Amino acid sequence: MNARKVLAFSVGPIGGAALGLITLPIVAWFFSPEDIGRLTMLQVAVSFALLLFSLGLDKAYVREFHEVEDKAGLLKAVFIPGFVILLLVLAGLVFSPWSPSLLLFGIDSLFLTVLLYASILLSFGSRFLGLILRMQERGFEYSMSQLLPKLLFLQIVLGYVWLGADAVFDNLIMANFLSLLAVFLIYAWTTRKDWLPALNAIIDKAKQSQMIRYAIPLIGSGLAFWGLTIMDKLFLRALSGFEELGIYAVAITFGGAALVFQAIFSTIWVPVVYKWVAEGVNPQKIKHVIDYVTLAVVAIWSLAGMFSWVVAYLLPPEYMLVPYILLAAMAYPLLYTLSEATGIGIGIKRRSMFSLLAAILALIVNAIGNWYLIPTYGAAGAAMASAIAFMVFFIIRTEASSRLWESFERRRMYVFVIVLIIFSVFFNTIAIERLSFVVFFYFLVLVASLFAYKRQLLEGSAFCINKLFKR
Repeated sequence: MNARKVLAFSVGPIGGAALGLITLPIVAWFFSPEDIGRLTMLQVAVSFALLLFSLGLDKAYVREFHEVEDKAGLLKAVFIPGFVILLLVLAGLVFSPWSPSLLLFGIDSLFLTVLLYASILLSFGSRFLGLILRMQERGFEYSMSQLLPKLLFLQIVLGYVWLGADAVFDNLIMANFLSLLAVFLIYAWTTRKDWLPALNAIIDKAKQSQMIRYAIPLIGSGLAFWGLTIMDKLFLRALSGFEELGIYAVAITFGGAALVFQAIFSTIWVPVVYKWVAEGVNPQKIKHVIDYVTLAVVAIWSLAGMFSWVVAYLLPPEYMLVPYILLAAMAYPLLYTLSEATGIGIGIKRRSMFSLLAAILALIVNAIGNWYLIPTYGAAGAAMASAIAFMVFFIIRTEASSRLWESFERRRMYVFVIVLIIFSVFFNTIAIERLSFVVFFYFLVLVASLFAYKRQLLEGSAFCINKLFKR
């Protein structure tokens, strides 16, 4: 993938993060922390449905895309099983005695339940349609499909403020639903030449069975990973309430820089590296990428620590702890991104059971951490538990990959990750009044990383200069 395509894929995450930084303070000033917490529970439910009903076949689609000629048949083979099961489950829930909106939001409302179901269906369809653009390396279209709905959400929220609409959860969830609908319609239009032929395509049953066998462990690891990413929110909902959950959600959202890096890298890396493997590329090339990603992760985390004080000036007083919680909240997107690079050997060798093991063990650590830390530290405790759990997740995937595939240097990487985790936990435990101390410690980590990866910096700079002069 050349620089132009990388830039095209980057437009969506970067623009989305910028819009998020604009939208979040507006939402925080207009809606209560409780309503932001309820919106977080909606996102938890949607993410669970995607992971469960995708059946791991979305990952199988990515794995097999470059090795299958009939792309339409492949799309149909991975979409149909999960979609049928999802429809059956939602149909069954219609006749159940429980109120999903009451369980999730603490509000018994048919309107909210309908929007919940619609949001799940739209998100499920968008997941697979988005894979088409991603695997075809149609970066600009993929980015616009992510960017425009966020712009629509911002416009709706600004409309609420302008018109003096009630700051109630019904209005917030409606804005979210309309943005999801926009995503689906944009994806459906831009990929119409790909999914329309899939309607009449013939499914290769043997290939589908092979993909299901590959995906079965991924279902378990996907559910375990979902639990790992949302357990902190569920514990906050149960042990602290919607207000602490809302504060925590704001801190996570402000991890925009890390989320941009995660979105760009995760979108590009997996298809590209499998393409390299199919072409027989030297594994040393992949190892070089791991080094660069490590340096980027450490640098982004350090810069976030150095500039976290800015967040305090953007939010109402009730969010005063967000700058400290943000430091630990960075662990999820950054360590997950790094594990995508270091753990690639698991996918190359098709040993997805190790991803399941990493997710389950990290899930256990997260549960124990949340149980003990949230009653004392609230949202900060949830962030600390999540950070430690993702460190465990990252180490297990890294070690498994190194042993299954190719061994690579890991000592420097572990030292920086552990130091950053220690700093994050410490500053969450003791909210120092003078944020200058936080800035100083993270500055030291940044300088140390630049020295430790000096050779990679020089090689990368030389490569960029050569490219520039060739033009």
